[in-house]
Amino acid sequence: MAKPGSVKVVEVCRVAPKPSSQPDSAHPDDLSLPLTFFDLRWLRFPPPQILFFYEISSFDTSYFFDSILPNLKTSLSATLQHFVPLAGNLTWPQDSSKPLLSYVLGDTLSLTVAESDADFHRLTSSNNFDIKAKEYHPLVPQLAVSHEKAAVLALQITVFPNSCFSIGSAMHHVVLDGLSAFSFFNLWGYLCKHGGGGGEGSPSSPSYDRKLIKDPAGLQAIYLNEWLRLGGPNNRSLMPLEVKGSGDSIRGTFEFTSAKIQMLRHSVMAAMMAKEKKKQSDHDSKQLHLSTFSLTCAYTWVCLVRAEDTKTDKVLFAINVDCRPRLDPPLPVTYFGNCVAAHRAVAETKDLLGEDGLFVALKAISEVIKSLDKTLLDGAETWVSRMLNTRQSSGTDRVIPISGSHRLDFYGAADFGWGRPKKYEIVSIDGSGAISLQESKNGDGGVEVGLVLEKRCMEAFASLFANGLEDMRSLV
Repeated sequence: MAKPGSVKVVEVCRVAPKPSSQPDSAHPDDLSLPLTFFDLRWLRFPPPQILFFYEISSFDTSYFFDSILPNLKTSLSATLQHFVPLAGNLTWPQDSSKPLLSYVLGDTLSLTVAESDADFHRLTSSNNFDIKAKEYHPLVPQLAVSHEKAAVLALQITVFPNSCFSIGSAMHHVVLDGLSAFSFFNLWGYLCKHGGGGGEGSPSSPSYDRKLIKDPAGLQAIYLNEWLRLGGPNNRSLMPLEVKGSGDSIRGTFEFTSAKIQMLRHSVMAAMMAKEKKKQSDHDSKQLHLSTFSLTCAYTWVCLVRAEDTKTDKVLFAINVDCRPRLDPPLPVTYFGNCVAAHRAVAETKDLLGEDGLFVALKAISEVIKSLDKTLLDGAETWVSRMLNTRQSSGTDRVIPISGSHRLDFYGAADFGWGRPKKYEIVSIDGSGAISLQESKNGDGGVEVGLVLEKRCMEAFASLFANGLEDMRSLV
C-alpha cells in the first residue's frame, strides 16, 4: 500500500466503447461533432472535477478487485457505447478554423486504479473544518492535454482500507455541461446496477444533433476570436487556463434540508408581510421568487459576503441557466453538449451587509429569473470576455460563480448497485472560486452547498449560517 495519506497507482488501463452488433447502433466507427457557441464559451476553462465516496460493508480489498472493479469496467465500456465522444479527443487541426470533437474507432478512455492510506472517514466527515481542499486532489485524475489535442474524460478509482473507495473524474468543459455529465453517470450507474442490461426504465441515450443550436448573432466567431487573442495573436491552444492554488484553504459542506428551506420560505414571507404593513420595506413580497434555488442562493450569498467582510462596491452572483427548454424550438433534455446561459444578479455590498441583506439578495436573484424568457441570450457576446476579465483582474466587484445544480441528483445517478455515495464533492471549486450546489444525499429535496474558504472565513460562515437559520426559526 501507499504511504499514509498518499496515493499509489496500481494500474492505468484504457477502456473502449463496447462494440455493437446492431448496424444502426449509436456506436459508429467514427464521429466528429462541431462545437457550438455554447461549447466554445468553455474552450480553455479548467476541467471540472467531481468525486464520489463509497462505503460498503462486508467486503475486503480482494473482493473489490475481483468483483466490483470488473463490474465497473464492463459497465463503463457499455456506457461509452452510447457516449462515444467521451472516449474521443478535442483537436484543432491546422486546416480547421475551429476545434473539433472527434471519436475514431480505437479511441479509448483513461481509467486509473489506485490505493490510498488516507483516512476515508475523515475525508467524508461533515464540517470539522480540518480538511484542506488540496487533500482531495490526489483522488481525481488529470486530463491529458496539449496545445493541439485534449482528452475529453478521465476517471480514477481509489481504494481505501476498510471497505471504502472513491470514483473521481475530470471532464473537458468544452464538451459537456452538468446535465450531460449527469446523464453519463446516470447511465453508467444503471448499467452497472442492472448487469449491463437496458430495457424498460433505462436512461435515454444522448442526442448529438448540433443543427438544433442556431447562432444568428455570430457568437461562435466572437468567442473564437477572444480565445485566439488570448496569449496570441492566433493562439490556437487547447491548454486550460491556470487556476489559483487553494493553499491552506479548507472545504466545507452545508445542508439546507427540505424542512429548513420551508422554514426559510415562511420566515421570509412573514417578515416581508410585516414590513409591508408598517410601510418599512421597498421590497414587494409578491415580486420575490421564493423557490428552493432562490432561497438557498440568496441566504448563502449574504452569509458569504458577511463572512468574508467583502470590501468591493458590488457583489455579482453568477447564475447558470439551462437553455434546453427555453430555446425556440426547445432542445430535448437528452441533448449532449453545453447549453447553458450566463446571467448575473447584482447587489450593492453595503445593502447585502445591511439588515435587509437577504431581501436584497432575493430581489436581485428574482429579477434575473423572472426576466429569462426575454433576456436568455442578452449579453451573450460578452460571456467569454467577461469571464477572462474576471479571472485576470481583481476588478472592483466580487463575483461569486455557481458550479453544479440542485436539480441534478448525482447521489442517485452514481448508485452503481452498492448504494448511494456517502459523499459527493465538486473538487474543482477550489480553483474556480465557485460555490457548489447539489441535491442532498438524503434525497428529500434538500440542497448541499459546498465552499472552499480560508479557515477563518469558513468558521465565520458556519456561525452565520447556523445562527441565522436559528433566528429565523424563532420568527415562524
